[in-house]
Amino acid sequence: MTALLEVSGISVTFDGYRAINNLSFSIGNNELRAIIGPNGAGKTTFMDIVTGKTKPDAGQVTFGERSISLLGMNEAKIAREGIGRKFQRPTVFEDQTVEANLILALKANRSPWRVLFWKPRAPDLVRVQALATEVGLGDHLARKSGELSHGQKQWLEIAMLLAQEPRLLLVDEPAAGMTPAEREQTTTLLVNLAKTRAVVVVEHDMEFIRRLNCRVTVLHEGSVLAEGSLDHVTRDPQVIAVYLGRG
Repeated sequence: MTALLEVSGISVTFDGYRAINNLSFSIGNNELRAIIGPNGAGKTTFMDIVTGKTKPDAGQVTFGERSISLLGMNEAKIAREGIGRKFQRPTVFEDQTVEANLILALKANRSPWRVLFWKPRAPDLVRVQALATEVGLGDHLARKSGELSHGQKQWLEIAMLLAQEPRLLLVDEPAAGMTPAEREQTTTLLVNLAKTRAVVVVEHDMEFIRRLNCRVTVLHEGSVLAEGSLDHVTRDPQVIAVYLGRG
């Protein structure tokens, strides 16, 4: 499998604390991957490095068929290269409608000069409808985003990221705060999204990860501790000792 994202030997230290310690692994095209691990394992720092928020002290991060380095790029350029990040708390414009949020997302995908004069045209509105339908909000375009449930806001934010046509989507704890029905729909959504792009899910909820039925990477102290199916990693004595045995 050709790697879409390749992380090689990255390390980063904050005030003497090594958050990432010689971390290496890769994500393939159209792959769904879950990343788990105890608090402080380096999950968020890993996403910060990939998206340009944090610069590592050592190592390489390359992306795409040409293996371009992401380390010299700022966050905006990395987003334009095709990496989208969904944070745990949804950030939508609550006083705007679902449709307006998606139109803004389309607008943001243009150069600063073009944005000044850009007006949505018929194909843009068709695209907005398609994005809303893809995440289960096709019948909610006219609703104010602030009226949506927590889960629906999460889906809207995912749709706003999809408007930028990312090749890699990083999703942080999507199941948190959702109803069982919303979690079920989110599982289906992420599985479907991974058919046409790579999706990396950072999550604590083991039952949610089991439903994703994908390869799992376990991080501990900034390194890969184990990798494989959920059944494989949850039987690993080291994983049990440092993560699953707690609580």
